[in-house]
Amino acid sequence: MTASFARFGNDLHAGRRIVPIVTRRRVWYLFSLALVVLLAVGSVLRGPNLGIEFTGGSEFQIAGVSDTEQTSARDVVRDHLPGNEPKITVLGGSTLRVQTEELDSDETAALASDLACAYDVSSDAVSTSYIGPVWSGDVTQKMLRGVIVFLALVAGMMALYFRNLKASLAAMSALIHDMLVTVGVYLVVGFEITPGTVIGFLTVMGYSLYDTIVVFDKVRENIDGLTRQRRSTFADQVQLAANQTLVRSINTSVVALLPIGSILAIGAFLLGAGTLKDISLALFIGIIAGTYSSIFLAPGFLVDLRRREPEIAAHTEQVLRERRGEDAAPVAGRRRARTTAEEPLEDESDPAAADVDEDAEDDLLVEGHGTDPEADADTAPAARPERHQPRRSSRRRRTTPKRGHR
Repeated sequence: MTASFARFGNDLHAGRRIVPIVTRRRVWYLFSLALVVLLAVGSVLRGPNLGIEFTGGSEFQIAGVSDTEQTSARDVVRDHLPGNEPKITVLGGSTLRVQTEELDSDETAALASDLACAYDVSSDAVSTSYIGPVWSGDVTQKMLRGVIVFLALVAGMMALYFRNLKASLAAMSALIHDMLVTVGVYLVVGFEITPGTVIGFLTVMGYSLYDTIVVFDKVRENIDGLTRQRRSTFADQVQLAANQTLVRSINTSVVALLPIGSILAIGAFLLGAGTLKDISLALFIGIIAGTYSSIFLAPGFLVDLRRREPEIAAHTEQVLRERRGEDAAPVAGRRRARTTAEEPLEDESDPAAADVDEDAEDDLLVEGHGTDPEADADTAPAARPERHQPRRSSRRRRTTPKRGHR
């Protein structure tokens, strides 16, 4: 199986096999749009599960409990705070975390004592902490500010690197898709949003952009000298670049997903570690979304953004006309360039080549002697079609007599 996959990758890189990534880009657009809408509906119905770092409140951790059932803790909190529904999480195999609304020092001490009695542990086994709303608001503002600055700097850097603003816009559009999918899946699953989640989101942004830059760098390599050939269009070269980097992107993603998946499984099902679950789920979903968008969305975005540029549009029209068997008009002000598949043009400085051209022209003149001028005028376009030949040099004619002149 490994040999077959390697052969498949070699065929894609050499162009012997093509996956219709750009050709069917509207299919990928519709799939992504449907996925984002579905996740948005699920997120609205479920609602965000914000951690105490963003809402503020009091936190109690009960260590060394013999039973991690949550009913006792919920009943104790309701006795003290009838209108509050606590967030209870199991950490590891013998620790409970209870989060409530903001409490003063007396209420905190009383609740900690009752929680210790409910789980039959000493009062020292119950640790308390308090996070105020000012701190949580400051974290949120810094997070949003950091994201905006990051996106602005990356967009500017990519525009300078590729020397094209549309390439940067295509990459940023794919990045927005990745963030929407990652956030949507995270909200639907219902994991608590913590600073670890934010770290995971920012890491996903970097990974998604890296994968897209790899594809676009191959695109830049393929379209170098695009208008000097008539075999493939801009969209063809973008699709070839996406195929050439397909296997590399899959391999890189699989290698990254294996340890992250292990951390997610251990954190979610074995240890119950909230921080591990938060950051690992964001990374796991984000890497999958980033790999998908860099291959199936970003190349299509790039083609749609650049295909109406005058030079690319004219070249595409010429290639398509030649494929249909029509005579493609040359680009205005430019001679038709040679490609490796064409025969080399005759050297204009070669005297023999110039003599052959002059002899051929003289033969046409001799054959025209003694004919009716009016007939010649009527039949001239048919008899002497326009010849597309290289421009002849201005060297002097031979002094030897031509054929037909005595």
